[in-house]
Amino acid sequence: MQEVILVVHLMLAVALVVVILLQQSEGGALGIGGGPTGLISSRGAANLLTRTTAILATAFFITSLVLAIMAKKDVDTGSVLDRPVEQTTEQPEDENKIPEVPVSE
Repeated sequence: MQEVILVVHLMLAVALVVVILLQQSEGGALGIGGGPTGLISSRGAANLLTRTTAILATAFFITSLVLAIMAKKDVDTGSVLDRPVEQTTEQPEDENKIPEVPVSE
């Protein structure tokens, strides 16, 4: 379930970036993009993009909260000190041992 919500979250993020970049600049920005000859120049389209941005941002926020709550449930609340020490069967290597170099005859 967490993977599905994560995929939806990523798709919302991409859609939010696209919708924000489609919006017309409100001026300032070095004089670019503020004129009436933009890709979307009517007020109705601007209102649609503003509403779409708000809806996508709300959905992004909700999926963020859901993912955080789901991640919180997966956390083990026990202490590291309460766990038994794992025993290894391998012999520790001698750190001072000089490696042997094969010599050809």
